[in-house]
Order: sequence, then structure tokens, then C-alpha cells
Amino acid sequence: MARAHTPAKAQRPIDWLQLDNQLCFALYSASLAMTRVYKPLLEPLGLTYPQYLALLVLWERDGLAVNELGERLFLDSGTLTPLLKRMEAAGWLSRQRASDDERRVLVSLTADGQALKRRAQSVPRALAAATGCSADELVALTQRLQHLRTQLLDAQPLSPTH
Repeated sequence: MARAHTPAKAQRPIDWLQLDNQLCFALYSASLAMTRVYKPLLEPLGLTYPQYLALLVLWERDGLAVNELGERLFLDSGTLTPLLKRMEAAGWLSRQRASDDERRVLVSLTADGQALKRRAQSVPRALAAATGCSADELVALTQRLQHLRTQLLDAQPLSPTH
């Protein structure tokens, strides 16, 4: 039996100048919500969200140069240096000039900084639970956002009339 053809619903044009239709606002407001969820998870560790991100990088690969850490976090040195100074004052890391090139500053975890990794083990699980997403959904969403970031970083500047 042949199916009757039903006409597609007419779609209304999207008003791209409405706030809720803006990708940038969806990402921005989701980022604010994410940071809000992280705050009570990180407070018992004495960490801010940017400090947590820096530690995540150093837990993966200790002894990075400041510029490498900045590249990994997408932060400039003007933002990263005060952050690292506060973390050094807290005793979580040390900064030393490289012996082969005094212009390079290497960042290394202290024993206290390494110990924080054990204490932070529950943070990703708690965050995942707060999202209401499955592990597969979180992986797919993360990969999609990483792809979007790459596309945006590679994009040529466009004029508003394009």
C-alpha cells in the first residue's frame, strides 16, 4: 500500500537577531552555568575554576613552559601569570627559568599540587551527574564543541554582510 504524501510543514524563517537564536549566547550562558556548578565542587579543594583547568593540564604533563600552558588553555600570559602566581603562593606549583633558555619559565607541580589530583577525582563524576547526560552523550558533545572551536579558530574574518 502506497503512503499518501503529506506536505511538509512550512517553516517560519529564523530571526537571527533574537538572543535565544544566537549560538554565541547559548555557549556563553552554558559556560556560566557550568562554572556555577563547578564552584561548590572546587571550593572544598580551595580551587577556582581557572586554577582547576591549569591543574588538569599539569596533571597530564608536568613541567610545561608558561607559553605551552597558555596555548593549551587558550589564555594569554597577562591572564595566566597572575593565576600561576596565586597557585605558587598556595604551594601547588613552582615556576623556574629554564636552564637552557632564561626567557622560558617552566611550571612544575609540587607534592601538594600532585596530591590535589587524588582529592579532585570526584569532581568530573559530580559534574557529569549534574548535566543529566550519559557518558556517550558527554563524549559526543565534548567532541562536537572541540570541532566547533577548531572551525572558529580557523575561520577567516567575515564582514557582517556575508
